[in-house]
Amino acid sequence: MDITAKFLGGAKSVTGSKYLIDIGEFEFLVDCGLFQGRRNLRERNWDKFPMPLPEMEAIILTHAHLDHIGYLPRLVKQGFSGPIYATESTIELAKILLLDSGKLQEEEAEFARKKGYSRHKDPAPLYTRKDAEDVFPLFVGKPFNSSFEIDPKVQVTFYFSGHILGAASVKVKIQGEKQSKTLVFSGDLGRYKDPILYPPTVIPKADVVWIESTYGDRISQAVKPQKELAEHVLSIFNRGGVVLIPAFSVGRTQLVLYYLYQLMRSGRIPEAPIFLDSPMAINATEVYEQFHQDHKLIAVLDEKDQHPFQHKNLHFISRAQESRKLNEYSGNAIIVSASGMATGGRVLHHLYHHLRSEKNGVIFVGYQAEGTRGRRLVDKEPYINIFGQELEVKASIHQIQGLSAHADQDELLDWAEGFTDKPKLAFIVHGEGKGSETLAEKLKTDLGWNTIIPNYLESFMLFRNI
Repeated sequence: MDITAKFLGGAKSVTGSKYLIDIGEFEFLVDCGLFQGRRNLRERNWDKFPMPLPEMEAIILTHAHLDHIGYLPRLVKQGFSGPIYATESTIELAKILLLDSGKLQEEEAEFARKKGYSRHKDPAPLYTRKDAEDVFPLFVGKPFNSSFEIDPKVQVTFYFSGHILGAASVKVKIQGEKQSKTLVFSGDLGRYKDPILYPPTVIPKADVVWIESTYGDRISQAVKPQKELAEHVLSIFNRGGVVLIPAFSVGRTQLVLYYLYQLMRSGRIPEAPIFLDSPMAINATEVYEQFHQDHKLIAVLDEKDQHPFQHKNLHFISRAQESRKLNEYSGNAIIVSASGMATGGRVLHHLYHHLRSEKNGVIFVGYQAEGTRGRRLVDKEPYINIFGQELEVKASIHQIQGLSAHADQDELLDWAEGFTDKPKLAFIVHGEGKGSETLAEKLKTDLGWNTIIPNYLESFMLFRNI
């Protein structure tokens, strides 16, 4: 038996993760991500899949972010009909995110049709909500820390990776006629001191490793994000203002809600209404409650008066009419809404109504990519365009750096050091430029690893005749 690997995404980029493993009579994919970001990357989503789909027999998912699952509806639409394995909490989050992605694809196509900016006469969505729903029957949920078979020769185990709820590193053990080989995929690794999620699991043995390198060149400063959050909230509350927190619906929102509850309960910030104005974030928060065994809050959620997602100050805003009423709110309150980079979603309405008052403040709790409205606000631009109108920015703008869901360089190396038997080969994936190159060099010099940064669509023979 030969084992080969092909990189269909997540190679020299932080998007579109797809790794094809071929053992001859059985082929499977690890992750099935959507390409996002730059136009030349997004256009890959429209390319024909580079292999006959009837030959691919299974998919394994590491977690529910769209850059790891967002291509699934397109793949199923093209003919894939095999099982899609993931942790149970990943599946529930994936359903939420894929439906929303299908809705956005439909809206984008309709907008392009109305405005006439598409190169196509009748622009079509990459996929629809119906296409997303067609994926759901293929999902097969599996628990953490328990191996399962996807083929008589292939055993798979999910371990905690600490990135978002349900996120896993994946161990794949392949049994040949003469010997077995172990492949390990890190998935996206999280922080070791996250207050909600379990830290990445140590995996002692692998023949070949795929390790993400998003922050392979960064070492996070030792900051206490809850302290920064308290300081910013207090400064805005002291002016009698509204706090607006743009946040990603899955992961970041739940962490912010946890910190706000702790700060109010301990008296470090005064009690005030917290409005969670994001239907997707509300649905995702309910998944945290449903799968409490997959995170550290299991004991907290058992105490009704200690529940960070169910208390008197927290209000879930589902209907658009309720959301619009928040625009009239004055006085101390906290609004948490998506999107996290202020590129769309309900948060734009709140920015439109609250940016023009010096009493109010905006607290960004995540990375703001170049070109986004969030980045322009963080860079203190005096005017910002929302809904076609130039608004003067009078509200104070703050950013908290310590809430990233990605492991930094030291934490990536800590995870790598867990392999007591040095892997024969390590692929440095899900990173760009300096991040991947720096981590590859650190793994070589510090741990003596043999590292490769693969190219998009590059193939490798991993083992022959095992």
